[in-house]
Amino acid sequence: MSELKRVCVFCGSSSGARPAYAEAAAAMGRALVERGVGLVYGGGNVGLMGIVADTVMAGGGEVVGVIPEGLLLREVGHTGLTELRVVHSMHERKAVMADLADAFVALPGGLGTWEELCEVLTWTQLGIHAKPGGILNVEGYYDPFLAMFDHALAEGFLRPQHRALLLQDTDPIRLLDALAAWEAPQVAKWIGRGER
Repeated sequence: MSELKRVCVFCGSSSGARPAYAEAAAAMGRALVERGVGLVYGGGNVGLMGIVADTVMAGGGEVVGVIPEGLLLREVGHTGLTELRVVHSMHERKAVMADLADAFVALPGGLGTWEELCEVLTWTQLGIHAKPGGILNVEGYYDPFLAMFDHALAEGFLRPQHRALLLQDTDPIRLLDALAAWEAPQVAKWIGRGER
């Protein structure tokens, strides 16, 4: 079991169509505060991003936002954080967030959320880092996404150990427990000819 000092949360810059999404973002923020775990996130003050950051700040927790200059200039940067790091590009943003975090959680979100989550899972698969990633699956939002992972496994594009890189739960406390208990798989990324 590893100690989680900071968790990076990927989530929407929108609050989504259902109140449950905002409630889940606040619940994740409260869970982080309860565990004494800092938040790393994309630095925005809108949507689920703003809700999770505001909840952690209100609870006295640490929040580090990482935002590219271009987004800050559009006035979506959160100015009430423990620290707001301004970077040059989206690529730099993702690298800084990954360096600062011990684990990753995706709340409901769109293209950016999915891309960020898949990238950090790929980095774990390739051995670039050994950090867990999980989904807070609010009201089945991620069911189709998880089905795609299972389809890739069935079709020989993922090993079972790599499918297991993506943890999931509907409860933020249980998800944080699973992230803390996670151990990196000791398996090569490559699927050999004899394994197809």
